Amino acid sequence: MQFEVLAKCHTTRARVCRMKLAHGVTMLPTFMPVATQAAIKGLTPQQMEGLGVSLILNNTYHLNLRPGIKVLQEAGGAHKFQGWNHNLLTDSGGFQLVSLSKFTKITEEGALFASPFDGEPTMLTPEESMSIQHAIGADIIMQLDDVVSSLTVGPRVGEAMQRSVRWLDRCIAYHQNSGRQDKQNLFAIIQGGLDPDLRAQCLDEMVKRKDGVAGYAIGGLSGGEEKDVFWRIIKQCAEKLPEDRPRYSMGIGFAEDLLVCVALGVDMADCVFPTRTARFGVALTFKGPLNLRLGKHSREFIPIDDNCPCPTCSDGVSRALLHHTVTRETSAAHAVTLHNLTFQAQVMGRARDAIMNGTFPTYLREFFSNYFGDTGYPEWCVNALRSVGVDLLEHNTDAKVVEGDGAKWEYSDAS
Repeated sequence: MQFEVLAKCHTTRARVCRMKLAHGVTMLPTFMPVATQAAIKGLTPQQMEGLGVSLILNNTYHLNLRPGIKVLQEAGGAHKFQGWNHNLLTDSGGFQLVSLSKFTKITEEGALFASPFDGEPTMLTPEESMSIQHAIGADIIMQLDDVVSSLTVGPRVGEAMQRSVRWLDRCIAYHQNSGRQDKQNLFAIIQGGLDPDLRAQCLDEMVKRKDGVAGYAIGGLSGGEEKDVFWRIIKQCAEKLPEDRPRYSMGIGFAEDLLVCVALGVDMADCVFPTRTARFGVALTFKGPLNLRLGKHSREFIPIDDNCPCPTCSDGVSRALLHHTVTRETSAAHAVTLHNLTFQAQVMGRARDAIMNGTFPTYLREFFSNYFGDTGYPEWCVNALRSVGVDLLEHNTDAKVVEGDGAKWEYSDAS
């Protein structure tokens, strides 16, 4: 990895970086679409490339089960298997310790899984996680961490954090002995739940191991915790992580979350949100999400967004047609997925441009005004951005602030 900080915001902790990996350059901050099963649902690799995406995520746990490592090795790795010629990140399988916890038993050796497909037991150790990710061939690989839900309290949180540090040592040792450090880059994952003291301990220990890792991720969040707690943990971690390493906040997908995290110093994020919500008929726009299932869109013969460069909008696919076909025809899910990933790329691309131009605080104020101006700014966003010198309410005496997580939806399913 070649990593270079190109510009920093004069007010916030946001920055623009150039990250060169074996399969090309990715500019940061960036959003990574999730290709769980070695495919972005509904899109081809060529379409992803056409959107300007240069970094996606594959799921280690699922690829190990199907198609299996032997198939991936015969194909020449996951890049060739899925026809993706750009950068690739794989998670470690650790998240499945939470999402599939009823199938899992945690020991110091590793995680014992019962396959949700056939019930066969599989032991995932730190060494095995590294071995699988080596076979997959991702440009960025993640340590195996002991993950607990962000809502977990008590001694289990500290136990998981300390085990994650010990497992990082085992991942580093295995990776360094593999001879693949010049091709694949190992990231550590900061754990500690919602406890600032445990996060501080984990940060101290993992920063000590800086020579063994190429970057850092902030894990264990986006699991239903209060957003006012979420941003404080992100800020604590981003402030303590090394300046010369990429910082990755795992599982972040809402536009407001992305921009707050960027302002706090995060470089990378991933989430299934934009692709999953597309399949439910929700299109993302700079004025907030549109639920295309609502009857009010049935006679709107306009694109989702007149100013969007995605193929769906530029080809003139109307909201009315999408209302008619969404959740019924795969073509509609495909069309909205193209749009949503373009929206995510625009949110981050405009952030990069603003940081480079010295106008990032202005971009934040304009984005939040357009996105939440009619419903009210989420209080947690106001608090988070104030902590890094940006007051969303400055010069906006008519703005209102609302409690809650800030997700802006047209909830009604009325036709």
